[in-house]
Amino acid sequence: MRTLKLLAAAMQGGGAALAALWTFPSMLLSAFLVAWGAEAAQFLISQGLALAILAWVQTLPEFAVEAVIAWEAGGIPARSHLAIANLTGAIRLLLGLGWPMIYFVFAWSARRRGDPAHAPIKLQREHAIEVIGLIPPLLYFVVIVWKQTISWLDAVVLLALYVVYLLVLLRNPPHSVEELADAAVVSRWAYQQRGWRQKAAIGALFAGGGFLLYVTAHPFLESMLAVAGLLGVSQFVLVQWVAPFLSEFPEKVSAFLWARRVTHAPMALMNMVSSNINQWTVLAAMIPLVYGYSHYHHTGTWADFRFDAAQRLEIILTLLQTGLGVVLLANMEFDWFDATALFVLWAVQFFVPHLREEVSVAYALWIVVLLVGFVIKGQPLLAPKYFWETLKQKRSAGAA
Repeated sequence: MRTLKLLAAAMQGGGAALAALWTFPSMLLSAFLVAWGAEAAQFLISQGLALAILAWVQTLPEFAVEAVIAWEAGGIPARSHLAIANLTGAIRLLLGLGWPMIYFVFAWSARRRGDPAHAPIKLQREHAIEVIGLIPPLLYFVVIVWKQTISWLDAVVLLALYVVYLLVLLRNPPHSVEELADAAVVSRWAYQQRGWRQKAAIGALFAGGGFLLYVTAHPFLESMLAVAGLLGVSQFVLVQWVAPFLSEFPEKVSAFLWARRVTHAPMALMNMVSSNINQWTVLAAMIPLVYGYSHYHHTGTWADFRFDAAQRLEIILTLLQTGLGVVLLANMEFDWFDATALFVLWAVQFFVPHLREEVSVAYALWIVVLLVGFVIKGQPLLAPKYFWETLKQKRSAGAA
């Protein structure tokens, strides 16, 4: 993909903004295609692996934006804060806005069906891998925060953690074909093809959606950023909130599509969690690699990516928010209070940015309260329990 000139795009004016007339429906179509592909693929491979593939396709625009920012920072170190702004903004937006929106769509649809409106989204056993999969990169980022640099070695570790996560996903079996009736019409059509046509049809949905996303992402981002620029949005807000919102648009569409159905609401939430794991590992690992190579290209020397105290606070805030998300899903449920509180805390930091430290404290206190509650209740947490059961079952099968 050719270089995305984010800030220049924000100044292009009405001409670029008009491109939204064709890029917006194209992005919608690409989101539907890859969602249908993932829905059909879960009957051939584990749902978690299908969602991991989906997350890769959906985050292509996000990777492109982050790569450009990191490359420009390598030549102009003063812009390095924008790379952290985009990374942390993307993660916090997905968790603080995306997770709650899934629940609200789920609850609204339940109310229309006459079901209990405040019922929680109940995750399946296999989803424990995604929940626990968030923990290793979060723990490693504590080390990164402590030393205030992200080196190529850190990138290797983060990529290795993602590979291990994928290998664990392989341990889960595909979904039963009996559940095919709950899938979308296009997904059922793709899976029901005979012989090689089945895999070709599913692959075509992923490939078609991915290609459409590839050719549409750049003009889509340019048009929307141009609108934001015309409205007077600041550079920092543009990079931390507007660009991530637009680059995450495909995954939000597919997740909200699934959130309307009771049987697929957990899949919608795991779509977001899978993307969060992708962001904390592969997306974060890309920053020091692109930055280091860019610095070498411009100066002849490789340099680690360094961040200051303000950027460290952004990372700590994001770590605490994601850590809270893990604790909230520890018992494999996500209810109205979880969704509402996550949204409110995100909204506070969005509309009142100078309260970032206070919001960080709120996240930390909430984590402590929940952990103390788990200890007092004395009930085993379901996510770790199901995760270890998955590993033991595979080990037993191998021994047999």
